[in-house]
Amino acid sequence: MEAEKISAPIAQLDRAPVYGTGCCWFDPSWAHSFTVTPVLSEAKGWAHQPRLITFPMTVKKQVKFMQEALKEAKGALQEDEVPIGAVVVYKNKVIGRAHNQVERLKDPTAHAEMLAITSAANALNTKWLNGASLYVTIEPCSMCAGALVLARIKTLIYGADDPKAGGCGSVMNIINNKKLNHRIKVQKGVLEKECGDLLTHFFKAKRQKNKRLR
Repeated sequence: MEAEKISAPIAQLDRAPVYGTGCCWFDPSWAHSFTVTPVLSEAKGWAHQPRLITFPMTVKKQVKFMQEALKEAKGALQEDEVPIGAVVVYKNKVIGRAHNQVERLKDPTAHAEMLAITSAANALNTKWLNGASLYVTIEPCSMCAGALVLARIKTLIYGADDPKAGGCGSVMNIINNKKLNHRIKVQKGVLEKECGDLLTHFFKAKRQKNKRLR
């Protein structure tokens, strides 16, 4: 089944990317995933055999922590900020959480991921977050992707793709650049529609408001 297409701008009102396109469809009931692995057979030559992959964390827990990130995103919405939220999880506990505060702080770097990383580092009293996972509602931009690498985040889980500014595979792939000394495991598509819908509704309201003011 294809992911539902959701059109909305992310950083400028004149943008109209489709959130989540190119992302696998996600069903919360899944706990396993099949991949196809080529196998050499003496009788038939190269054949393909399904290989069962068990995710290191159950889907139920992934949904739970993404819901926490969504709570942060909804908090941003109430403050008229771009509704993106993030949480850092270590040993199955949230140790850092934040949402976008660019407008409030008048700081272009005050993205949810950046603030959540700072919060988590303070909680652990360390500069590196080895073994921690970051959940964020939208694919991180290049700035945030670089910060994830510097923080030594182990796993990134995000909701919807950002085809205009994503730094984790959509536009560039900073978190898995072989020239860097740290690479991050990625899973995308968790609560994809809910994450994308928040941005869709936010920017739709902004455009309608700007129309009325003209």
